[in-house]
Amino acid sequence: MRIDSLHPITSARLSVIDVDAPLRGAALSLSKPATGLVVVCHGNGQAAGVLSKSDIIRHLANSGPTEAPVATLMSRSIVSCGPDDDVHSVWQTMAARGLQNVPVLGADQKPIGVLDIRDAMKALFDQEELQEQLLANYIGGIGYQ
Repeated sequence: MRIDSLHPITSARLSVIDVDAPLRGAALSLSKPATGLVVVCHGNGQAAGVLSKSDIIRHLANSGPTEAPVATLMSRSIVSCGPDDDVHSVWQTMAARGLQNVPVLGADQKPIGVLDIRDAMKALFDQEELQEQLLANYIGGIGYQ
């Protein structure tokens, strides 16, 4: 199963902010339900970094200025995936690195979605359930339906 099969879900989770935007703008974006990651972009739309709720909390806990631009807080080394990547492989990477969300980037490095690890797990679980049902039907003599 490829990441692009989850496009309706990943595109709905996409939240983008400019590198020069203030921290407050990122906090407002992250306060929306189901938004766990904001993709920080240059003016040309290409991803420059990512910002999570944890990044903001860490910054504020260390008495960082609330007027700081998101560029000073964002993670510049982006762990991302593409629409042609395998969901299982991406899930393994996310689990190994302890990531809850990763941006889905197109070939031009512009964000097209955000994959949440729970969505990846649900898709993989659904796929396994389907395979199990097909196998049970085959063994039971019902055939493929």
